[in-house]
Amino acid sequence: MESIKDKVAIIGMGCTKFGELWDKGPYDLMVDACYEAFEDAGVEPKDVQAAWFGSYVSGFTGSRLSKALKLEYIPITRVENLCSGGLHALANACYGVASGFCDIALACGVEKLKDRPSGFAASYEPVDGSKGIPDGPPASMFAQIAMRYFHYYGWEIEEGRKILAQISVKSHHNGALNPKAHFQREITVEQVMKAPMIVLPFGLYDCCGMSDGCAAAIVVRADMARDFSEEHVLVKGLGFDSGAGQALLQDDYDFLHIQENIEAARRAYTQAEIKDPRKEIDIAQVHDCFSFHELLLYEELGFSAKGKVREDVEAGTFSLDGSLPVNTDGGLKCFGHPLSASGLRMTYEIYKQLQEKAGPRQVKNARMGLVHNAGGMVGSLNAAVAIYGRGD
Repeated sequence: MESIKDKVAIIGMGCTKFGELWDKGPYDLMVDACYEAFEDAGVEPKDVQAAWFGSYVSGFTGSRLSKALKLEYIPITRVENLCSGGLHALANACYGVASGFCDIALACGVEKLKDRPSGFAASYEPVDGSKGIPDGPPASMFAQIAMRYFHYYGWEIEEGRKILAQISVKSHHNGALNPKAHFQREITVEQVMKAPMIVLPFGLYDCCGMSDGCAAAIVVRADMARDFSEEHVLVKGLGFDSGAGQALLQDDYDFLHIQENIEAARRAYTQAEIKDPRKEIDIAQVHDCFSFHELLLYEELGFSAKGKVREDVEAGTFSLDGSLPVNTDGGLKCFGHPLSASGLRMTYEIYKQLQEKAGPRQVKNARMGLVHNAGGMVGSLNAAVAIYGRGD
């Protein structure tokens, strides 16, 4: 399989503020994010030759984006892959450009979840609708794996909760520095530990919220990028996979890892020619739907050795001033999770960091960044990993 490394560049990005945006509809959010991207790239809507539109509940055909931006008579494809839909929309734009189908492509992801009585759950479908077998609540599944993890490594429940609390405190510190975040305030370990319980071992601050938001990217061939911007960002690797629902049926599944995350990362690292992620990745945005998932991803993405996560968390390895900062913009914890917007929002943060335009969150000498998304249930996840590098 041929690698996409250095064939495609992002020349412009836009991102709205995330939150309870009662005064804006999906069209407003698409216009805000896309026009920021157009201005950043130095292009106009008429320059876009094809687009990929990610949305789970806020737009059911490509025409939703066409109407918002008045993109008349160009191909626009709606992409839906639950929580990872935005990163899949961006990947399709990259593949479209790399294949020669188009030279300038737009990827946009949007959700208006706060207008719905139960976020996205009201329209959530079972994995196998023909048999009517529903998925369990995501919090319960991740909590089960967290409790298994605690037991395996000999952590008492309160001991494990305190380790997770440090991750949430780290994310909220970063989010407090980000004007686009939904939640912009610091919290303490004590507040996390005393917060209302959602499902043991997760309290309120261990779980991400629901928000409205939109993010967008302009993608071109790498050999065209300097015609638009000297500060473009190169796509180094893309890795995707989908679980077939088999893990939970296997007697030997250890409930200590999520294979979809591992496989997606392996594919992306192979394309980007990364041998040691802990040393070669400078900054990462990962899918912290629950603080424990972020902890698990430290291992699965190769940032921590198995069984050594606690030492890294307590050493501040993944803090803003650590050796490998993770979720520098506050992550899902502070942005909430408007599903199809999240992967592009994560990419927006890496894009700004690699351009050294992240303000008080800026990571020094960041040259290689990673984004991880995952949508669905354990064993049936749609996992996605993208790796980006500076264009200079």
